[in-house]
Amino acid sequence: MTMPLSSDSLRQYVRQVITEQRHSSILETPRTLEEGVYDPNILKAVFTAGGPGSGKSFTADAIFGARNSKGKPYFDNASFLGGGLKYVNSDRFFERELERAGIDPSDLARIEQEDPELWDKIQSVSDPSSVRNIAKGHLSILRKFLESGRLGLLVDGTGRDYEKMVREKQHAEDMGYDTYMIFVDTSLPVALERNANRNRVLPEKAVRDLWQQVQDNKARYEELFGANFVSVDNTEYGPPPQQVVKSLNRFMAEPIRNAAGQAWIQAELEKKAR
Repeated sequence: MTMPLSSDSLRQYVRQVITEQRHSSILETPRTLEEGVYDPNILKAVFTAGGPGSGKSFTADAIFGARNSKGKPYFDNASFLGGGLKYVNSDRFFERELERAGIDPSDLARIEQEDPELWDKIQSVSDPSSVRNIAKGHLSILRKFLESGRLGLLVDGTGRDYEKMVREKQHAEDMGYDTYMIFVDTSLPVALERNANRNRVLPEKAVRDLWQQVQDNKARYEELFGANFVSVDNTEYGPPPQQVVKSLNRFMAEPIRNAAGQAWIQAELEKKAR
């Protein structure tokens, strides 16, 4: 589908996607879509990396304090996080697409082993109608919308594909964002144990392979993000180290350093002054 160009059309289309996904939390208030240059922590993009069972959501909650009205961790796409960040995660859309297709997320490991045709329909990269690609399409629409207002982002991913992360970081910086990475680490035995206790259980081999791929990229990410990289050992659930919190707070509080971001802010302020 062609992306609408006007902000009104784009807003209407995003609302349509959200309605279809029964995902109204994305639009918690109309202000989410209107603040733009006045939104807290605009032009800040925080990427997370870590394999399945690493506890990325737990760590992000511990740092940003994202809670729902019942006091539980609240992680929905574009929900408000501490500091004004919007949470972006393709897994949320993927799980909803599975539900719409009548597939229990906890049944994926069995499907991969016993029903390769259905598995391909779920995970195929080449089939635009696969569950995975439909979910990615919805996420892409949402992310483009958030980026159009340069809203602060917490982009949750595994970090398995180093080259993809390089492109994501470069894209964000081309848009004017300052970037940061939180690498959430855990031991392989703990990752396997946590995976076994999740609703959406992955095959053990997939967890082992993914864990190793992410570990192989850790040093490369540290070099890529430089001073804006922190690693959190989450083998045991607990509060993140104070030096991690201080580093992230520094990043969130400091003025935008990206020249393209500075130019965007100036242009937006000039528009509002007219």
